Amino acid sequence: MFVKRWFLLGILLLCGCHSVSIPDTFSYRHFKAGEFTLAGWQKELSPHDFVKIYIEGDGAAFDAYGQPTSDPTPRGILMREIAFGDSHDNVLYLARPCQFVRDEKCLQKYWTTARFAPEVVEAMSRVISKVSHGRPVVLVGFSGGAQIAGLVAVLHPNLKVRQIITIGGNLDHSAWTAYHHLPALTQSLNLADYKEAFQKIRQTHYVGEKDDIIPPFLIREFAAQETIVDVKGAQHSQGWDAIYPFVRFAD
Repeated sequence: MFVKRWFLLGILLLCGCHSVSIPDTFSYRHFKAGEFTLAGWQKELSPHDFVKIYIEGDGAAFDAYGQPTSDPTPRGILMREIAFGDSHDNVLYLARPCQFVRDEKCLQKYWTTARFAPEVVEAMSRVISKVSHGRPVVLVGFSGGAQIAGLVAVLHPNLKVRQIITIGGNLDHSAWTAYHHLPALTQSLNLADYKEAFQKIRQTHYVGEKDDIIPPFLIREFAAQETIVDVKGAQHSQGWDAIYPFVRFAD
């Protein structure tokens, strides 16, 4: 059953492979953060304004046969496409550990059971702190990136997260693995354990009507109804075009 489930998820997550144009205002960067080197594209035009940070999903964690890949770099361009079209002065597209860049710390567990491990959350938090320089931040997380955004916000209140936006967000990975009959992410933190603190943060959750990876009911069970926006026809990795303007103009 586990293999079959990972096979189906692998097929769905590996679709939508396209290229995306990178505006001249964005620069590719490597960030040394704790145990990891993280990749990102950054636009920094105003030293005093808030920073908008787009956090990538789990990427190509599993192949079409349900086996862990050797490279979790995302095939889809959803988050890069939205981020690169954001007209705000300060924008960072931030990849997850081992996406786009590899180092000796790129163990397979960091895109499987330990994808939300304490050291992963700490590394992401360090980059966000370095880029924000004490300024307020808006975090936008796709899929597993939503889990990272929430954990960063509740575990590091000094980061001044003033809003969290999620797209097809995995907010409770224990509920998610249980629903799909998958092995638990035993080496990961779970936002569900910090739900009370998370609910105090301003948030919006975009939910795909036809999302088979993160079914709408999982988000509804976790987040307040008034924070949820249904997106008709949206699947996990596609069909979100209608929300692009709203995410890009969010502050």
